[in-house]
Amino acid sequence: MTVSTRTKPTPDKSSAPHPTLRIYNTLSKRKEPFVTVRPGKVGIYLCGPTVYDKAHIGHMVGPVIFDCVKRYLEYCGYDVTWVVNITDVDDKLIKKANERGISMLDVAEENIADYNSNLAALGVDQIDHFPRATECMADIIDLIRSLIDCGFAYQSDGDVYFDVSKDADYGKLSNRSIDSMQGDGGSGGERKRHVADFALWKAAKPGEPSWDSPWGAGRPGWHIECSAMSKKLLGETFDIHGGGLDLVFPHHENEIAQSECCHAKPMVLYWAHNGLLRAGTTAAKIGARTERPADSPPRSGEGLGEGSAEAVSGKMSRSKGAGGLADLIKRQGGQRVRFFLLRTHYRSTVLFNEPEIEEAGKGLETFNRLLKRYARITGNDFYALKPPTTREDGEAASAAGSDPVLQSAAVCRQKFLAAMDDDFNTGGAIGELFELAKITNKFCDDADLEGAGKTDAAAIAHFTSLLTTLKELSNILGLFTQPLPATTASDDLLAKLMPLVIDLRATARRIKNFAAADKIRAALAPIGITLEDRAGNTEWTRSGGVSDATNAIMKLLIQLRADARAAKDFATADTIRNRLTDLGITLEDRAGGTEWTRT
Repeated sequence: MTVSTRTKPTPDKSSAPHPTLRIYNTLSKRKEPFVTVRPGKVGIYLCGPTVYDKAHIGHMVGPVIFDCVKRYLEYCGYDVTWVVNITDVDDKLIKKANERGISMLDVAEENIADYNSNLAALGVDQIDHFPRATECMADIIDLIRSLIDCGFAYQSDGDVYFDVSKDADYGKLSNRSIDSMQGDGGSGGERKRHVADFALWKAAKPGEPSWDSPWGAGRPGWHIECSAMSKKLLGETFDIHGGGLDLVFPHHENEIAQSECCHAKPMVLYWAHNGLLRAGTTAAKIGARTERPADSPPRSGEGLGEGSAEAVSGKMSRSKGAGGLADLIKRQGGQRVRFFLLRTHYRSTVLFNEPEIEEAGKGLETFNRLLKRYARITGNDFYALKPPTTREDGEAASAAGSDPVLQSAAVCRQKFLAAMDDDFNTGGAIGELFELAKITNKFCDDADLEGAGKTDAAAIAHFTSLLTTLKELSNILGLFTQPLPATTASDDLLAKLMPLVIDLRATARRIKNFAAADKIRAALAPIGITLEDRAGNTEWTRSGGVSDATNAIMKLLIQLRADARAAKDFATADTIRNRLTDLGITLEDRAGGTEWTRT
């Protein structure tokens, strides 16, 4: 029996292990020092979507995580090439095309555009290549031909199958034996030598899209596409292969078998699998120093330990209610969704529901308030700051001397980097961002930078240094890289309504009508609006809540007007009506209540 030869290559002597960075490898089931195939260069391949339908949030977990991985590796001095493939030929695509009466290509193009739009909204902009299976057909056919020539694959009635019995290492990633595998089954089962053999090439059925090959018209199997595309863009052996935990078997197991049997060398040095999304109901509080200890035992589904099958079976998918990512982003905002996905370690199972995202938004608002505070105090734009872009430059810039505040910030920076060095622990890193924000706000308060200290040039310089460190670190996570997008028409009206709400609350407090003041604040909480009283004024911020906050604010104002009229406080009732009229809003009292319209 012919078997593949697999010995882990010894890295080039100049490609020494990174002194601090360690990555969990699904293949070895442990964290390993990071070495690269080529000195100073990193190749990353992430399995992308099968574009038969619109993207859901589960499709964003890997891209957001590896966007940070690439950012961090480049910050550490590596030249990184990141590939995300597109599967644009598949049974599901063909079925969808037939259902809709359009071509498979049209289905793919429509959903690729949706996928790319969602990536952009979440700030995923580090991907270098998006190869499509249909554009790499010659590479796929060449790889299949090589496997046949080497004796690892065989033809059967126009199909081509990989012979798992010829690969002595088959099952090493998922810890499965060939005897325990049932294979794909289906109509092709009788044409296989072993039930676990998998298709490399599928003979075309009447009316299906097909390509010419030495074995007849057909199309590739799913697994061979990734082996061919990764080889084309990253080489026979590359550094990191990512994907969801659900891809370990059979997809990644089959990728390893194909590539390593063909090339007689390891396909990948590090297999990195992210945990899956589960529908959840309990929102977790954010803002702690770390969301998950880096050395804590893996949760269910991490790394292929016990419980991984449960984690895979419980993942969110279209069949379990996931979908509508574009609508979710429209309701919540891309930065908030990104922050939500990064607040836990990437190998953890993520509990998903909108209250969880809104809770993440509350944590995110901590930083938004600080950025506004910086602009208010200095008159400068946080987004215009120029932080160090490499680890080496950051080390030099963070030299704090004897100043205790800058020393504390330097400690946060070191702990942030330690978290990222420890298998890209973004949850721990975000905890250090919160700590840095806390240090910075305390410094502002102690130095009275919004009062008499505003003219203290040294204190302002320290403040700017602290914000520059925040920007240096947040850039690694792809957070706060640009101002929030312009408001929608509804948001614009909300911004015009809030001064009226704030004035009504101020009047109620002045006349000691604390019941009304408390009612206003209590009504704002579920909308996700927070009031912050300052000397001489009150500011408001929004961090989540209901999707239509404008309508909720109008209901509050209508109720406040009704309360004022019931108390014969006609001055307040008239103030509400008049201010709304100035905004082009008309109130119409009806028997069943008051309705509002905007002209």
